[in-house]
Amino acid sequence: MLNQSGSCYVFRIVCVLLISLTGTFSTLKAAVLPEDRADVMFHSYDGGGVTIEGPSVLVRKSFLDKFSVSANYYVDNISGASIDVEVLASEYKEERTEYSLGLDYLFNKTIMSVGFTNSSENDYEANTAYGSISQDFFGDLTNVSLSYAQGWDEVSKTADADFGTQDAGHQKYILSISQVISKSWIVNIVAQTDVDDGLLRNPYRQYSFLNGASRDFADEIYPETRTSDAIAARFKHFLPYRAALGFEYRIYQDSWGIDAWNFDINYTHPWGEHWVFDIHHRWYSQTKADFYSDLFDENNTQNFKARDKELSTYKDTTIGVGVTFEYEPEGWGFMEKMSVSLLYDRIEFVYDDFRDARESVKYQTATAGNESTYSIEADVIRLFFSMWY
Repeated sequence: MLNQSGSCYVFRIVCVLLISLTGTFSTLKAAVLPEDRADVMFHSYDGGGVTIEGPSVLVRKSFLDKFSVSANYYVDNISGASIDVEVLASEYKEERTEYSLGLDYLFNKTIMSVGFTNSSENDYEANTAYGSISQDFFGDLTNVSLSYAQGWDEVSKTADADFGTQDAGHQKYILSISQVISKSWIVNIVAQTDVDDGLLRNPYRQYSFLNGASRDFADEIYPETRTSDAIAARFKHFLPYRAALGFEYRIYQDSWGIDAWNFDINYTHPWGEHWVFDIHHRWYSQTKADFYSDLFDENNTQNFKARDKELSTYKDTTIGVGVTFEYEPEGWGFMEKMSVSLLYDRIEFVYDDFRDARESVKYQTATAGNESTYSIEADVIRLFFSMWY
């Protein structure tokens, strides 16, 4: 349900970033196909009045020593009421399902990949196709990867036949370079450009303007284009006792006036033959979009108007821990190895210029524009089971 997509969007992005921390730079070696394996994950997000949970299943299989196919099924069960819903709407329940198919082809030191993803909600249909090519150079010490993805979204609005169906398009360009610096250091530089057009706003969300001494609301108005650029530098240092220390610094800016950066530090420590422990800390900060305001002085002061808290000035910090148990059974038939992982993250979002409008609209404990600034504390849990065959 798109009227809750702010919280869902944050959750999806955070999960992708945090899950990747445990697997980044495991090694850099000659081009090989991904291992044959099956992964089952249960994910849960609880924060800001919203609960999101569900399963994900990924299966990958190679054949002819040249090809690898993968299939993924992912579900978000969403319930609760975010702050925007508490101000303007009622509690809800929704489900998003996602299906993905991928194919990798290995030729000498080159891997070519293509894939397709479909994500479906009752008022949002998203289709994405992607392709990439990865090549090793200089004795397999350098890897260069180019990726391109294009998305076609169809947006509707529940209980509003006049809204009809509107389109949104997305293009993503990624250049990644990985380099082995020494026996203990690997560096990865990633540059990304995104180009979006069409309906880029949430059709349910409204901006707020001052009407006398109180807040009034109207549908947000966004530009129909957006271009964003980001570059990230990641380092992995392997320690003598099989542990690893990782760092990432990323900067971002877009045509809507948002500038952002984040820094991550993570540590992986094996213990004995079967256990691996992870800990990480992430800091993120961004400035607001040019057309964002928590409360506009008048209704017709500018062409574009937004009150989405994800376009405001805010910071978030994440502290996470994880534990993995790995085992290579004997006599278990086709199973070569299995692992179970439990990951937990505590995230705090602090918004500098987004106020808790419930205090003036719902509770009548403050006047418009003088409400408390808003913050969220969220818990993210992921439980993995993986099997190699």
